[in-house]
Amino acid sequence: MNTIVEQLQRVHGRIASAASQCGRNETDIRLLAVSKTRPAADVQAAYAAGQRQFGENYVQEGIDKIRTLKTACPEICWHLIGPLQSNKSRQVAEHFDWVQTVDRLKIAQRLSDQRPVHMRPLNICLQVNVSGETSKSGLAPDQVEALAGQISALPGLCLRGLMAIPEDTGDREKLGTQLLELKQLFDRMAEKHPQLDTLSMGMSNDLELAVACGSTLVRVGTAIFGSRNP
Repeated sequence: MNTIVEQLQRVHGRIASAASQCGRNETDIRLLAVSKTRPAADVQAAYAAGQRQFGENYVQEGIDKIRTLKTACPEICWHLIGPLQSNKSRQVAEHFDWVQTVDRLKIAQRLSDQRPVHMRPLNICLQVNVSGETSKSGLAPDQVEALAGQISALPGLCLRGLMAIPEDTGDREKLGTQLLELKQLFDRMAEKHPQLDTLSMGMSNDLELAVACGSTLVRVGTAIFGSRNP
């Protein structure tokens, strides 16, 4: 079985190769290790190998790891990449560094109000539903600008970019179209909000395509840690 260190090296190799093929600099693409359902020991192993950014889907599971690893892994940057309910916003505001799934002003206001004053503003990505699936969370593309303007006025938050989970489809052309639409939206938004630097798209199975379409942050779990625990 490949170790987490070996898997990390392979993923970085994939990112470097994909960047080279489309004329991008690999250092412009960050790797977010998706550690949901994985034990803290796996996170610590990846940290020891140099990985610093980790993504969690579930609030309480993430907070448990944040507390467990606070001393051993002091440089970890924690991203919430799963849905966030209002009743858990305070916990997230007090523990996480990023929230990538904001799609409502109510949640944004609560996060801003509940962010401790001694902590840096919470980094925010707006989740965009580029596929238009009714079962999926996220803003419609034409709703993004309005919410971005509102979030920019909230003192406890720092708007950093856009995030999407495109349609789970075997049609690479269709997937590529959705990724490019998000990239075009990101570019338009960055003209009005120059602090935007994060386009979060791409996972284990499609990171090469995401890099070719302009992703600056790929979210990879299975390719690093193996099959997800139940």
